[in-house]
Amino acid sequence: MARRKLAGLRTIVTGASQGIGRALVVEAARRGMRVLAVARSAPLLEEVVQEVRRAGGEAVACVADVTRPEDRQAIVTAVQQHLGGLDVLINNAGIGATGHFMDSDPQVLRQIFETNFFALAEMIRICLPLLRAGTTPAIVNISSVLGKRALPARSLYSASKFAVAGFSEALRAELIKDAIDVIVVSPGLTRTNFSQNMLEQKARLPLDHLRGMSSEEVAAATLRALEKGRVDVTLTWRGRLLVLVNRFFPGLVDRLARRTVRRLFADEIAQRQKRS
Repeated sequence: MARRKLAGLRTIVTGASQGIGRALVVEAARRGMRVLAVARSAPLLEEVVQEVRRAGGEAVACVADVTRPEDRQAIVTAVQQHLGGLDVLINNAGIGATGHFMDSDPQVLRQIFETNFFALAEMIRICLPLLRAGTTPAIVNISSVLGKRALPARSLYSASKFAVAGFSEALRAELIKDAIDVIVVSPGLTRTNFSQNMLEQKARLPLDHLRGMSSEEVAAATLRALEKGRVDVTLTWRGRLLVLVNRFFPGLVDRLARRTVRRLFADEIAQRQKRS
């Protein structure tokens, strides 16, 4: 994987209006990268672009929905028009849901995959011709610790992030012939409003996002990975610990997960046992 200087690199950031995406735009521009900020909300995008410009950076807003083919084409047109090409694609746009699979709406799973996986894959497909002509080109896919170890009540989101991880591994080998790096960054708990924007919130045990990293810390770690050419980065000590324990003692993590579910559904389990 190539080490690279970030200053001057032409960059697309999706999901750029809030949270990690917004922080990525600000930090990338601060480090001299030229950014096309992509999101669905025009007012929020304009806020981040104006913040960057006041600080002396370069950012351009592109209002688009990455799940729509015509909008993906508009993104490519915009990056060519405003930046003259593309060196780095950061796929950050994502949505989530919590709750047990059997209680979820089938359409929610499809919506999650449409944004978290299919839109990501198709953004890469449409941007590859530009990346092949870019300077030290790279694709950065923002995944999740839950794409390395799934947890109860996060099955839909975890499934989409496992798909991102597997796709990225295969793509990394495929694109070696084009000298395009593929980097996966897996944040753990992050202090954003991601949980407020979920499609469904049915988990009985919410995760405490206030204990997590800030969006700015995630953005800084992501750009360090890009700069150093690191392949796979897992963030937060809790996230790294979960992945490490799961690697060597997966049965232990399974038992802890089952114990948590039994505790949360103790009444339901007891009633079913009475009926049997």
